[in-house]
Amino acid sequence: MKINSIYIGGWFQRTMLQLSEIYDFLRDGSSQLKLNKHKLEELHRGLAIGSIEYGVAGEEFVQFLTSEQIRVKICEDGLIIVSSDKVSEDTMFADVERLKDYYENRLSPAINYIFSLGAPVPKELAHIENIYPYFIVCDNAKREEIAELLSRTERQKYFEFDNKNYSVLRGDKYYFVNNKKASMNSIERYIEEQVFIREFKGQLHRYLNLHRIIWERIDDVKDRAKVRGSDIVKFSTKLESYAKTVTLIDGRIEQMSTYISTRERIAKEDQELTDFLAISGYRYETLRDTLEYIKDLWDMTQHYVQSAQKLFDGIKQDVTSSSIDSLTIVTSMSAGAAILSLFTESEPEFTTFGVVYFFILAFIGWGATKLLAYIQQRRKYEISDVEIDKHIK
Repeated sequence: MKINSIYIGGWFQRTMLQLSEIYDFLRDGSSQLKLNKHKLEELHRGLAIGSIEYGVAGEEFVQFLTSEQIRVKICEDGLIIVSSDKVSEDTMFADVERLKDYYENRLSPAINYIFSLGAPVPKELAHIENIYPYFIVCDNAKREEIAELLSRTERQKYFEFDNKNYSVLRGDKYYFVNNKKASMNSIERYIEEQVFIREFKGQLHRYLNLHRIIWERIDDVKDRAKVRGSDIVKFSTKLESYAKTVTLIDGRIEQMSTYISTRERIAKEDQELTDFLAISGYRYETLRDTLEYIKDLWDMTQHYVQSAQKLFDGIKQDVTSSSIDSLTIVTSMSAGAAILSLFTESEPEFTTFGVVYFFILAFIGWGATKLLAYIQQRRKYEISDVEIDKHIK
């Protein structure tokens, strides 16, 4: 059995404008953005680029080959495919790790640095450990040989697909593609669509989990019966942070509908994907339905965090009003003491008793202010919110 090539890939939303920026960097390590030139050069050297081309096949793409015989294809929608045909059955696992190392430790840092300016990636999405699908392409292998490869990598079979041109046997992270008589371009197109669908679904799943996490954190703030005055600023800051995260993620989700529609159109116009679409074509519609569901969830989350912010803004206004009332009391005390002194002194004189009396009044005013401020901080404000049964979503 011959292993022809190995592929890994990933996807994150990009546009043709960003593809042009990537191409400029890949050509000579330059960028029109205000980035550190020395770091750009260092990252560019690390990619070990041999040859590079810019092409169009359904959508624009940049493709380059490294001096280590690793091929990288970056499409305008952000799909990245890393592959190598310098592989063998004996070195399969080492070859997978070689591609993974290049992707994670050399290519990804370079791409991320190019796009380090502008709207940030929410910290909840940063540093997420990706599990890429690994595609092992074999030539005319026997079914038993493919099954034996799967047993070395996965505990069970998840999916099997077979047609006259190629067959696919997949586990969780590994896809074994047995090429019977298909062109490598056809195999690559199949792999590209599988990577896109899997990554698209993976992002939606992460957004679903983030919705749950952020909703529970907001609940933790709102579900308190009472909150101390000294904690109000802390909770307001938390809510502001959640609101920022929700806004950033909502923007990412809104972008996704464009990409799924474009990918579906290109795939359905590609004759080499006819067999693939007969089995998996419905998944575009399923992903679109799931995307709409996630959008609705994040709309609810956005409204929820806004309602929590309004709730705490109202409490802060109550605290401010109480503080003003306290200052009014202190001021009235001072004014009363001053008026009283006018009636107890026959004429103004600078005496030792007067100086002491002045400091006593000042101390009383300062002490009253501190006491009232302490009371405001320790005072518990009631949080009134609508009770919702959250066991049904």
